Amino acid sequence: MNQMTHSKELFEEAVKYMPGGVNSPVRAFRSIGSTPRFIAKADGACLFDEDGRCYTDYVGSWGPMVLGHNHPKIRESVIDACGRGLSFGAATKAEVDMAKLICEIVPSIEMIRMVNSGTEAVMSALRAARGYTGRDKIIKFMGCYHGHSDSMLVKAGSGGMTHGVADSAGVPAGCTQDTLLASYNDLDSVREHFEHAGEQIAAVIVEPVAANMGVVPPEHGFLEGLRKLCTQYGSVLIFDEVITGFRLGIDGAQGVYGVKPDLTVFGKIIGAGMPVGAYGGKRCIMEMISPLGSVYQAGTLSGNPIAMAAGLAQLSILKNDPGIYERLNADSDYFFGRLQEIVRGAGFDYPINHVGSLGCLFFTKCSVTDYESAKCADTNAYADYANAMLDKGIYLAPAQFEAVFLSAAHTKKQLDDTLEAAEDYFQSKSKPVS
Repeated sequence: MNQMTHSKELFEEAVKYMPGGVNSPVRAFRSIGSTPRFIAKADGACLFDEDGRCYTDYVGSWGPMVLGHNHPKIRESVIDACGRGLSFGAATKAEVDMAKLICEIVPSIEMIRMVNSGTEAVMSALRAARGYTGRDKIIKFMGCYHGHSDSMLVKAGSGGMTHGVADSAGVPAGCTQDTLLASYNDLDSVREHFEHAGEQIAAVIVEPVAANMGVVPPEHGFLEGLRKLCTQYGSVLIFDEVITGFRLGIDGAQGVYGVKPDLTVFGKIIGAGMPVGAYGGKRCIMEMISPLGSVYQAGTLSGNPIAMAAGLAQLSILKNDPGIYERLNADSDYFFGRLQEIVRGAGFDYPINHVGSLGCLFFTKCSVTDYESAKCADTNAYADYANAMLDKGIYLAPAQFEAVFLSAAHTKKQLDDTLEAAEDYFQSKSKPVS
């Protein structure tokens, strides 16, 4: 077993100066009872920790590395941009190029505003929806994570599920009083809110493929039903495509499922992993944003030239080579399909949900279709699996309720080696199907 000497030393030092020794909770590896690996570098589908060990990476900086780490064309674009300066706090051509490109490839987006993170994009999109409609209430879904702004930290997914924390301390009750909760994949729960308070509901925000309670695809008719209800009641439909945007396809989940939202939220994938986000959609809503309209939102680093350079490089590659998605999705079908065979073959009824290059193995016997069924997963069993895979050089998310991300950089050998490691693990735990 790898002793991780340097990583352990760094973590011991980190806890003295940072809460939990990390700058984002899931990195602490607490939910799998382990010590975080401190990463020194990454290339392709590989991470290299401070102890010199190589891991096949299935986290991909939580999704944006759809082309893999350290892609040469993206790296060159960033280096070139750095040579001209790191930040201007002023308008740049790269911002215009990025806005134009996204509007060209995502049909629902007529105007877009760059921000600095997915959390900021969500917060801003909700404010725009409220300003446009003149209403206050928002419908969100249990288990869907939309960043850590106050009004969205109600039954959020991701790390909060693993740690058993549905809400957050420090959030005043008044910040969440207009947040209405519905059950993902349950249109009736949404319809009830509209029937009771339809004239007060500014927006419905949803992950079109829920990817922060594991991976939970929308059932047939669910997204279409949300679109119909929002249209009927004059509410804004917001798709949070921080994870699915430009990953499931060039026009994201909305392209896969053929449902057009009013606003869309993006995160770090539009910066090839750099700190960036954006929200955009119908012109009539986006024209409410300052300086055109009365909805205020600003940011000195919004449209940062380095992030724009990275994002333009990645999105241009994806746009100009649609075969990337065909190959990536075919590899993903193979990988997740074979993994399901391995798990079932060892006598376990654990389901695997996957959509394109997003997937999740749930350590539960029940089908996972929503927040409640996702919570049935055995997080201790997942922790044992994740640690065993880490020992074999396979870097999985250190939490049950996160996605597995495949990238175009994963080779067939890397996928097969991972499957072999999984097969060894499950065979070692093999038991008859009950």
